[in-house]
Amino acid sequence: MNLAVCADVGSTYTKAAVVDLDGGRLVGAAAAPTTVGTDVLHGLDAAVGAATAGLTAGDVPWYVCSSAGGGLRLAVIGYEPLVTAQAGRRVGLSAGANVVHVAAGRLGQADLTALRAARPDVVLLVGGTDGGDADTLTHNATRLARARWRVPVVLAGNADVRDDLHALLAAAKVPVTAADNVLPRIGVLTPAPARAAIREVFLRHVIGGKKLSRGGRFARLVRAATPDAVLTGVEVLADALGGDLAVVDVGGATTDVYSVLTPDERDSGPSQEVAGTLWRARTVEGDLGMRWSAPGVVRAAAEERLLAAGEADDLAAAAAVRAADPGFLPTDDADRAADRRIAALAATVALRRHARGAATGERAGRDLRDVKVMVGSGGVLRHADPGDAAAVLAAVLADHAGGWPLPRAARAVVDVDYVLAAGGLLAADHPDAAATLLRRHLAG
Repeated sequence: MNLAVCADVGSTYTKAAVVDLDGGRLVGAAAAPTTVGTDVLHGLDAAVGAATAGLTAGDVPWYVCSSAGGGLRLAVIGYEPLVTAQAGRRVGLSAGANVVHVAAGRLGQADLTALRAARPDVVLLVGGTDGGDADTLTHNATRLARARWRVPVVLAGNADVRDDLHALLAAAKVPVTAADNVLPRIGVLTPAPARAAIREVFLRHVIGGKKLSRGGRFARLVRAATPDAVLTGVEVLADALGGDLAVVDVGGATTDVYSVLTPDERDSGPSQEVAGTLWRARTVEGDLGMRWSAPGVVRAAAEERLLAAGEADDLAAAAAVRAADPGFLPTDDADRAADRRIAALAATVALRRHARGAATGERAGRDLRDVKVMVGSGGVLRHADPGDAAAVLAAVLADHAGGWPLPRAARAVVDVDYVLAAGGLLAADHPDAAATLLRRHLAG
């Protein structure tokens, strides 16, 4: 067989999959604890070894993504909070980043202090449409240069001054990469060039800088941040299905939502989003998770009035246990019921925020009514009884009180075999295998 190994090095577990590239079939899979405390290669090699056991694998290519060590921390600096800064934030999320800081306007000393305190791995510096305002972008680039800034910068603002500002930053020894403007015109959002530049910087500077492994082998293996690979997989699946798609990924610390919508040519005129519409989007809810962030789920659910009277205290106690022990595993029916309830609440709140636009910054929200398939992901769903996993997604699709238009005819499916990341990793080099793999496992 013509095989490839796809692996995701997560904060807790490393998952490996072996794919037959000729048939787009999953022929092996395994997981091992991520060994951040020693060298992540130990856990990666263990997972791949288990996944390839019994296979005549030979010298096969490895495709690896990573969110270990906290993933990619991004700060966005823009011209104006509701336009270029918001556009930059959306682009950063689509690139698989955890957006830890957003600033707008002319940077002062207090702003620089706050930026340093956020500890970003990369700064996305944007501002001004092409031919528009250049003063703010010039001021901010100059301020970073004079501050002896050493964190990598992706410069994706007004094209009229991009070359000059790139030269300015480079001369000041700021690691800088230039990309096309994320917002070349009002209402026109072009995420792909900046997303590619952020990916390049992540691979070149961030992976090696987190000291996750000795030597350079791990940095050479990693091709993307995990959320970036997953979004690419979601895009491939949506293209294969020929329609709208949504994914909710419930993790231990965050719940991520991805959606791919069909561009609407009618989205123009006075109601058009000035920061542009990101038709392929990702949002991250850092307060919603199964373990570290379980207490945040209970708080958010109470604010959304999703908890019945008397339920909050019991669920809060269960959430506290999980937050104190991120390795917690259910041992009885009560534990499993609490996990199922926390997962359903995390998914429901995350979808509400995503669809309302609270998480994407879109005034009109995201119209998910034409979503054909709702995919559930995350360990709590992959390892659950099929009925329990189905109940979690059913709760999301029956959220009539959520203030967002529900999908009218969506089919719910769980990414049991964790193929979204694998499909995203294979998409560039083996597009047919990626599409076949995702259709086989998620399209029914």
